[in-house]
Amino acid sequence: MVSRVLAIAMNTYREAVRARILYGLLGVALTTSMYAVVVASLSLHQEARVVADIGAASISLYAVLVAIVLGATSLHRELELKTVFPILTRKLRRHEYVVGKYIGTIATLAVFVALDGAAVLAILALETNQKWQLVLGAVVVLGALLAVGLVRGKYTRVYVVVPWAFALFAAMYLLASTAGTERQLVVASCALTLCEVGIVAALATLFSSFSSPFLTALLTLGLFVAGRSADSLAHMPARFFGSIFATFFAGLAHIVPNLQLYVPPRPLLLGLLSDAPVWPYVGLAAAHALFYATALLTVSALIFRKRDFQ
Repeated sequence: MVSRVLAIAMNTYREAVRARILYGLLGVALTTSMYAVVVASLSLHQEARVVADIGAASISLYAVLVAIVLGATSLHRELELKTVFPILTRKLRRHEYVVGKYIGTIATLAVFVALDGAAVLAILALETNQKWQLVLGAVVVLGALLAVGLVRGKYTRVYVVVPWAFALFAAMYLLASTAGTERQLVVASCALTLCEVGIVAALATLFSSFSSPFLTALLTLGLFVAGRSADSLAHMPARFFGSIFATFFAGLAHIVPNLQLYVPPRPLLLGLLSDAPVWPYVGLAAAHALFYATALLTVSALIFRKRDFQ
């Protein structure tokens, strides 16, 4: 079972990295991170804070967009090209196919977050007076290693980027030590973003198991907005909206995943709240994401199992 799921996941990742829209979103994300330097130059001795805040926000925003796009189009592309039919005729259960598609999407998102996070950390290091020679040297060395891996890995070159992206993130993390707690904010935000897009991707997988790409993207985006507004929905004033709508919104807030958990206040991410340590908080948020992703994938597998492709 594990080998079959991994095979589907690897194939999903390979197909995802071929999508031009993924490179477009990555380019826009990196451009936004670099634009943070311009905004930081307008601040008064708050350059590191501005870079960290804008960088963390851009990572979250574009990662969610990638999760929606990949989740909405991955399965539909297989159906449109009719490649799903020979796959399902093999010794492969439908729930294994759904789980494999989801894991492949998460792998793509993890690489996306790692690359964007590495860029933010590199800019943060430069803004906090880290030696630019060290940052440039690390980029050149890792770039050379990537080039060698792409040349020598004729059949596995598409997968070389996965460990390389995390190696780049780790290198920039070490070099950003001059940023102090702002570095922790970026890293914690990347971890929380990955948890959040895990839920978003599971939602997109659920909707794509029975609907079109456009409807999948629309429904996923709607639930994402509702999840980000869960605390507000739970406290809608009845005197403005009426008791019926207030009750409806409160019930909706308890059904949708509370995605505001993944955008906590800045003091928490900096470790300034003694009653809420940042890494235990990230761990609880990850458990919350795992619960919702597992539940959503279970429902997705049940729906996809009953789907008639004729």
